[in-house]
This record gives sequence, C-alpha cells and structure tokens, in this order.
Amino acid sequence: MTDMTPVSPSPAAKPKPRPRPQVMKLTEAAAHRIAELTSRADSEIVGLRVGIKNGGCAGQSYTVEYAHEVRPSDEVVEDKGVKILVDPKAVLFLLGTEMDYKVDKMSAQFIFNNPNQTGACGCGESVQLTAAKVDG
Repeated sequence: MTDMTPVSPSPAAKPKPRPRPQVMKLTEAAAHRIAELTSRADSEIVGLRVGIKNGGCAGQSYTVEYAHEVRPSDEVVEDKGVKILVDPKAVLFLLGTEMDYKVDKMSAQFIFNNPNQTGACGCGESVQLTAAKVDG
C-alpha cells in the first residue's frame, strides 16, 4: 500500500531584502570635527544625535547634540570612523543629506546639504523641509 499523504509544495525562497540606504553621509571635515568633539566630551558619549525641530522663520531647524546612548529607534550611521544617530522622526527629512563642517572668519558650524530642503530663512537659522519620497 502506498502513502497517500498530499505533498505540499516547497515554499518559495524569500527574496533577500534590499540593503537600506544610508540616511546621511559625512564629509571628511564633518567626520574630523565629530571625532574631535567626541574625544573632548566631559562624559562618555557614543556619537552625535542629529534631528530636526519645529521653529524659526522657515519652520524647522537642525539639531545636533551629544548622544550618551543608542536608543532602539535611532537610525545609526557609521561613516568615516565616526557615529551619528538620527532621530527616527527626522529620517525622512534627512534622507540623502550630506553633513559638512565649515570654518570661516566669523563662524564655524555644521552645514547640512539636504536635497529635501525647499527653503531657508534669510538669517540661515531655520529651513523648510519636505519628507523624502521613498520607493516602496
């Protein structure tokens, strides 16, 4: 007598997920400055946290602060030997952004070259951002 158990088809192999794009990238100048800041911090830090907040003439501004821990929802970006943590609420606004560091006679600051920036105020303190469109 033969076994009449139905043979179930083997499950199709799941396609490998595509690698997620890196949210931000750093210039050499920005990476050097971040390494400098993290080495001089008064307490132990894991990197810099980057985000956006509402406010200013144009509606939003970038935030940069010391990160003392990696939160479960942080988007961790490791580039050129340093680590930045992107606030999860800011990811779609910062997607594709290059973080730079510029020094001139009157100032030294991080600069965000952001393809999602649609405007800025005259004083340069705030920006207008649109969330990036992500292909699904």
